[in-house]
Amino acid sequence: MSPRPAPDLASRRDQVVRTAREVAEADGWAAVTMRRLATELGVTQPVLYSAFAGRQALVDAVALQGFDDIAAALEAVEVSPLPRMRAYLDFAAAHPRVYEAMFSLPSGLPFATDDTPEPLRRAFAAVHDAFPDADGTRAEVAWSVLHGLATLQAGGRLRAGEAPARLDLAHRMLTDGGTR
Repeated sequence: MSPRPAPDLASRRDQVVRTAREVAEADGWAAVTMRRLATELGVTQPVLYSAFAGRQALVDAVALQGFDDIAAALEAVEVSPLPRMRAYLDFAAAHPRVYEAMFSLPSGLPFATDDTPEPLRRAFAAVHDAFPDADGTRAEVAWSVLHGLATLQAGGRLRAGEAPARLDLAHRMLTDGGTR
């Protein structure tokens, strides 16, 4: 019997990232350990370490994939503020642990630098397209507002049932200076 061929590294990395996302969404990031992932995938821990140097590299890979996904969600809707804002908040609500990896967990990813990875640039560009200006400040403020709403809502720190009203007010404030 010949030995089983080793899967290519890209395929292995995709499988590990997918499994980490599934475990995190089901049981939280504390449950995402190399031991648990090895068990879930039916491999040894050294196999995982051949794909990722450690847990931080894996969390960063999940975050990068999350930025690709949120960029795709934003790009899939009309290039105007309200649809992009709604798509952003919908993504954060639908993928809370991925969103947590993107913004709340410690990260080795460079943000807002020359070294910023393409998925982050693409996600920011999708926000910037809806909130255009010369230097990106308007998009940074819009992203900050959306992030605040998403994070506070996910943490149960905002009144239940008021999400549509908050989105409407944020939209008016960001687009025409409206107040409640």
